[in-house]
Amino acid sequence: MWMYLGLLSAVFLGLHNLCKKHAVQGNEVFPVLLGTITSGFLLILPFYLGSQYDPEYMKSLGFYIEDIPLKKHGFIFIKSGIMAASWVLAYQALKHLPITIVTPIRSAGPFFTFIGAIFIYQERPNLLQWIGFFLIIGSVILYSKIGKKEGIVFTRNKWIFAIIAATFLGASSGLYDKFLIQNLTLNPQTLQFWFCFYTVLILLIIMSFTWFSKPEKRKAFKWRWSIPAVGVLLQTADYFYFKALQDPEALIMLLSAIKRSQIIIAVVIGGLIFKEQNKRKKLVPLAGIMLGVFLILYS
Repeated sequence: MWMYLGLLSAVFLGLHNLCKKHAVQGNEVFPVLLGTITSGFLLILPFYLGSQYDPEYMKSLGFYIEDIPLKKHGFIFIKSGIMAASWVLAYQALKHLPITIVTPIRSAGPFFTFIGAIFIYQERPNLLQWIGFFLIIGSVILYSKIGKKEGIVFTRNKWIFAIIAATFLGASSGLYDKFLIQNLTLNPQTLQFWFCFYTVLILLIIMSFTWFSKPEKRKAFKWRWSIPAVGVLLQTADYFYFKALQDPEALIMLLSAIKRSQIIIAVVIGGLIFKEQNKRKKLVPLAGIMLGVFLILYS
């Protein structure tokens, strides 16, 4: 069951990436990010209020948000800090790079998760899983060669380094999620609610120095329907992902790879919507990434 939940998460993540690209095009990154996280927070807020006023009813629905001790709040705050840094870097990169370049680099995230799963959680891959992960990495290298034809030199473009750093931080957060869900026994909706709450606080602090005090930046911001859509789709994807992680048999390195199947939506549909270059050539490394994911699932 946890693999199917992972695939559901991938579908919503793919749609989330398309909306995110639309939201940041020609727009200020920080208010877009704040808008998306706030939208996700408002989506979950009724569950928190319901849990305070009618806990038994919310438990019957399966959306009860628990009261947790201060120590667990501290662990969730750490996750919020990691993901806030990852999103700021990723949104900036997405604003300046084609989605058909950004998404495949992000697809290398399972490789970082794979290494962490081996050394931290002692998950043991077999031969097919090794082949799958190296196929993913090799395909990302091929994307870099295609990117040069669009004027994007990977070793000289700062936004490439930004998306790589964002990918590493995101993978670290994925490893941390397993600790939060399985070791601290947090249920998905409790983790999502407090994670959104602390992320909004962090972004408000950052924006008080970088955006609120600058009228020209405030005027440049454009509100778009895709901003709240990003938040709603992300929270939906995260819910299925965290539900999958609740299964004690779930392997974080496989879940991370399964989530990368979102790349089909981002590269194929996104390439058509945003009219990006070299779409056919990008199907070759796309096939490599999908074959890598298939080998992991098959194994």
